[in-house]
Amino acid sequence: MELKNLAKELSSNSYPGRGIVIGKSKDGTKAITAYFIMGRSVNSRNRVFVEEGAGIRTQAFDPSKLTDPSLIIYAPVRVLNNKTIVTNGDQTDTIYDGMAEGKTFEQSLRVREFEPDGPNFTPRISGIMKIENGTYNYAMSILKSNNGNPAACNRYTFAYENPVAGEGHFIHTYMQDGNPLPSFEGEPKWVEIDGDIDTFTNILWTNLNEENKVSLFVRFIDIATGETETRIVNKNE
Repeated sequence: MELKNLAKELSSNSYPGRGIVIGKSKDGTKAITAYFIMGRSVNSRNRVFVEEGAGIRTQAFDPSKLTDPSLIIYAPVRVLNNKTIVTNGDQTDTIYDGMAEGKTFEQSLRVREFEPDGPNFTPRISGIMKIENGTYNYAMSILKSNNGNPAACNRYTFAYENPVAGEGHFIHTYMQDGNPLPSFEGEPKWVEIDGDIDTFTNILWTNLNEENKVSLFVRFIDIATGETETRIVNKNE
């Protein structure tokens, strides 16, 4: 697999949809994650990220323009003890509740499928980060229709133990813009991770398509102490 430049991956795709990046900082001391949302409709673009407890929630920027909250208002990030959950939908809560009951990440997602937004049938993408006693592991998941056929759900989980410094993985909902939107294919992309939190945030935000980008969340977690540092960027301010 080719190690990809994250800036080029983003700048060369006008509509990757929603995306999750998870990896380790170049100096090896931080677990990092990023989540971004994009939108083509007025309803999708009418959003901001707001902090909620240790996580975040999407919120309508202008409540008067909100027409259908079902697939756009949710908590993308929640924290359960030493685990950070990042997803593109309300399956964040499903994972949180399942793991609180002792289920695994994969088991928790067994009760969910792709989004019911035909003809796109948007994949549900999810990530879990676990930091314990100075160790760090993460996993990513995608639940997608069977090549656009909603009668079948394809489930893929990718686990990464002892991540390498300066590397991460990037998964997003769509291969590119289109009608219908083509679902992400293959395993998460192997990408370079570089810079401190502000540099990394700037790399992501400036390379997302200017017309379609909506909001970005970035978090660095100190692997030794568990201390977190967070950045949120909203196009609507």
